[in-house]
Amino acid sequence: MRPGAQQYVVARPLYSEESFAEEHEKVYRQRKTMLDHFVQYFRILCHCRCDRKRAKNAALSLLPIIGWIKIYKLKEWLFSDIVSGISTGLVAVLQGLAYCLLASLPPWYGLFSAFFPVVIYFFLGTSRHISVGPFPVLCLMIGSVVTRIVPDEGPPLNITGFEGLTSDEQRVLVASSVTFLVGIMQLAMGILQVGFVVMYLSDTLVSGFTTAAAIHILVSQLKFVLGLQVPGLSGPFSLIYTLEIIFNKITSTNVCDVVISLVILVVVFIVKEINERFKSKLPVPIPIEVIMTVIACGVSYAFDFKKRYGIEVVGYIPKGYESPMAPNLPIFQETAVEAFPMAIVGFAVAFSVAKVYSVKHDYTIDGNQELIAFGVSNIFGASFKSFAASTALSRSAVQESTGGKTQVAGLISALIVMIVTLAIGFLLEPLPKSVLGAVVIVNLKSMLMQVREIPYLWRRDKPDCVVWLATCVAAVLLGLDLGLAAGLGVELLSVVLRVQFPRCSVLANIKGTDVYKDRKDFINIYEPDGVMIFRIPSPLFFANIEFFRSKLLELGFNPLRVLRKRNKALRRIRRLLKKGCLQWTSVSVMRQRSTSLILAHELDLPTDFKDLPARINWNAELPANIVVPRVDIHSLVLDFAAVSFLDISALKGLKTVLKELIRIEVMVYIVACDPYVLQKLHDCCFFDDEVQSSMFFLTLHDAMLHILEKHPEATERKADFGKVTNCLF
Repeated sequence: MRPGAQQYVVARPLYSEESFAEEHEKVYRQRKTMLDHFVQYFRILCHCRCDRKRAKNAALSLLPIIGWIKIYKLKEWLFSDIVSGISTGLVAVLQGLAYCLLASLPPWYGLFSAFFPVVIYFFLGTSRHISVGPFPVLCLMIGSVVTRIVPDEGPPLNITGFEGLTSDEQRVLVASSVTFLVGIMQLAMGILQVGFVVMYLSDTLVSGFTTAAAIHILVSQLKFVLGLQVPGLSGPFSLIYTLEIIFNKITSTNVCDVVISLVILVVVFIVKEINERFKSKLPVPIPIEVIMTVIACGVSYAFDFKKRYGIEVVGYIPKGYESPMAPNLPIFQETAVEAFPMAIVGFAVAFSVAKVYSVKHDYTIDGNQELIAFGVSNIFGASFKSFAASTALSRSAVQESTGGKTQVAGLISALIVMIVTLAIGFLLEPLPKSVLGAVVIVNLKSMLMQVREIPYLWRRDKPDCVVWLATCVAAVLLGLDLGLAAGLGVELLSVVLRVQFPRCSVLANIKGTDVYKDRKDFINIYEPDGVMIFRIPSPLFFANIEFFRSKLLELGFNPLRVLRKRNKALRRIRRLLKKGCLQWTSVSVMRQRSTSLILAHELDLPTDFKDLPARINWNAELPANIVVPRVDIHSLVLDFAAVSFLDISALKGLKTVLKELIRIEVMVYIVACDPYVLQKLHDCCFFDDEVQSSMFFLTLHDAMLHILEKHPEATERKADFGKVTNCLF
């Protein structure tokens, strides 16, 4: 005993599940069915109309602004929100123009996406710190749909509603219709309370997916950085084909675009590193993207880069907003499969960022309300020709790091975007597109640096590393939509394989305790002769019941084979007794019926000694050269502490295994069984004359003490275990 160690002494009866249930009365709880939950849900909705308090709670849940606006500290928070809103708004203008290129749309439509969704999220969103607007991965996914339906080269798909529209107008119609559909899907998921679907996108999968998306974004911006005319491609291997076209046209590179891009990349990268390193000393981050954009606009206008060097500029930006537009229903049918992953990815990224800031600033967010907020934002924005919105990591970081306290900062950033759209957008007309491409590329640093996770994942969790690599490679080669589906498939497969092939172990008692651990991990252990403790660390279901059975066979014997051998041996003994070739030494031979023919299935029946004068010790030496496999254990304990559920296939397989073991005189005990699992066994008529409920024990130690009572010779050979029984019970 360790000096000064805390001890506890327990004196209680030895409990099986049956004896514990007899002594301790349970509280009856009526389990609600799915129908009961539906009835309760709609009853609450109906009562909300009449119940003032419930109506108030419903309003607060649907309009979170009511909750936080009441606690808004005007004097303390307003100035910070204004500073943050202005800083975020300037970045939002630039990123709106830049990310719009990823969507293969005219740049000024990015300003719409940085305005309309922000206004709606101000009222409906639960996060106080994320900056809603264009997200590069989502823009790229929209761009792949746009270029598939309205390609750069060749005619568009034959869709009703394209008649009389220019190529840009057709693309805007496609992007807004897809966004409207994404919004409908997100709103539906929010209303149906299925925000939990994002839980299936693990951090590893999202990391691999966003890294692949960053590679796609990088390649898509090379044509602007190099000043090349490269058609937008979509579908599997589109990235490979795009690189092939770029390399074939590399001799046509515009040197002016390359120089501008390199200058922007170097300067912005250096200043961003300074912002990161000295963020605690800087009152606000240096808005280097905005500064460089203003400088590039001035230089491009002064030296007339468009005519002198032939570079591509943003061009005409119309003032004001365009009239609302209804979505195109045929486009819904054409893009439904691609819209669903957009809805999931947009919500997953925004929710994960919102969750980080909610933990940091100690407030709660509601996943289902976030789905509703983004759904309504995208539906409303799509009506005014914006494309799908989520949140950009860098823009949200600016809003939070510059002191933003609430979505008032987001509303002010939307006002900045509106001012640019209505009044000063023309100043951005000479801006080279290579500047926007460089800004997009430099903001990919955090996503591209996620490749550093690979060595860490390989050392810590190889299946997670495989998920990361499979998702990234699939998304790079097959496209983001198919890549996400492939990554999700690999992720679910890895979970199934881990559960299908769990790490089963044989446990042993740690001397002087009631603790049982893997026998391979400890030296000072005690194992009674003839007893084996087998731990199953996962649920049992149709996919792993055979694995469980095979692991039991690795204990040293096949119970069905042993049973058949014993029945064959018993048949031979009966024959020899009948012929008089054998006789019992202490008891006379009983009259034997003829057993000249035994069917094959009879060999699987329990061994029958009723017409013999005594039982046969199968581990002793048998006469007439009869050989039967030895079974060195008399008791098998199955630790079900980690078995959370059983399906019907596993239930049947488990019963078969138990019967095979019981028929060869190996007593089976199941310990720490979940009450739900035990109740299911009763409901499914699992128990019979052979498999009885008395084999279930409350704890592993209860079962061990019961075994030692039935087989006291084990305690005589191993006196150390007496310390356990004396100390604890």
